[in-house]
Amino acid sequence: MAQISLQLAALATSAVRGLDVVATRPPQRSTPDFLYCGLLDARGRHWVVQAARHPAASTALDSELPILSQLDIAVREDRLGFDVVRPEGTAEVPNGHRMVVYRELPGRALEMSSLRAGPGPTAELGRAIAEIHELPPALFDSAHAPVYDADSYRRRRLAEVDDAARTSKVPPILLARWERALEDVALWHFTTVPVHGDLAAENVQMSNGAVASIVNWSNAHVGDPAEDLAWLYAAAPEDALDTLDEAYALGRSMRPDEHLGSRAILYSELAVARWLLHGVRLGDQEVIADAEVMLHSLARQVADSGPIGRTEPVIEEIDWVEAAAQSEWAVSGSLGPVDDENTARPGSTDETDEIPVVAGETPDSAAR
Repeated sequence: MAQISLQLAALATSAVRGLDVVATRPPQRSTPDFLYCGLLDARGRHWVVQAARHPAASTALDSELPILSQLDIAVREDRLGFDVVRPEGTAEVPNGHRMVVYRELPGRALEMSSLRAGPGPTAELGRAIAEIHELPPALFDSAHAPVYDADSYRRRRLAEVDDAARTSKVPPILLARWERALEDVALWHFTTVPVHGDLAAENVQMSNGAVASIVNWSNAHVGDPAEDLAWLYAAAPEDALDTLDEAYALGRSMRPDEHLGSRAILYSELAVARWLLHGVRLGDQEVIADAEVMLHSLARQVADSGPIGRTEPVIEEIDWVEAAAQSEWAVSGSLGPVDDENTARPGSTDETDEIPVVAGETPDSAAR
């Protein structure tokens, strides 16, 4: 990595006019898609070089540049309370792929253990996601990001399930569960908004309990707001979700649709199928095996859970004579005692969203 870092440092000086690099520094890391190299210049400023490792990653960098330009405008107009990458130079690495040079952003990657109920990082994260979803869709459209309506988005997800089914590696219980949710028309009435499309702990930089910056916008598009919440429904502590939902709702100009959480759960589960498909496309047996283990674990986890979204009410046989004799409510004409456990919380409807907890960390994108 040391030799590669020196090569990237040399390329950075040609990509950014006047950049005088005096040392390399963290981050020094490699992912399946990118190489990252930190730089220190003669004025004490910190920079990052991000270089693509294959053609698809190079294309992703190219598509991200106009989105970042639009997001920079949103930051300067105070529509976003966090920072974004501002590319200051680009170049081609020796393999012919794209590299980008930018100033290092503040903050450290979010630690999921820091998400708790009440004020703090959880509420700040909910507000930051709401700010993204409040951006005008035209902002992403002008950056040539993909734009989907609710039905086309549903059909794309259904196609993913079909692709996963053809691998014969997905447990039937999961296929049936996902197909039922995708065919439940009630779940798919929502207004599409700008979404990040690849939110994960490593893409959210925190500082002093607040969201300092959000990175890696190459999958940004106009789509389902639930997509940006899926990773949290999969991996965040359960007691933090109410705080997250409340902060998110307060940050939106319109009340979130009632099935937002249900679709977030669906997407968190489908992320495992996407990880499987990623391995199949690459012919990577290690990724495929990993995905199979995760899928079978998920199948065991949801075996006793109800379907995603609306569920049918459970009607139990009741001895009305005994119930009337034991209940003071019989005097006023009630048919039985009040069941506190089944009382819907304020703001819910008679048809409740059953939200099974998906424990464990689920991959949120094809690049893990």
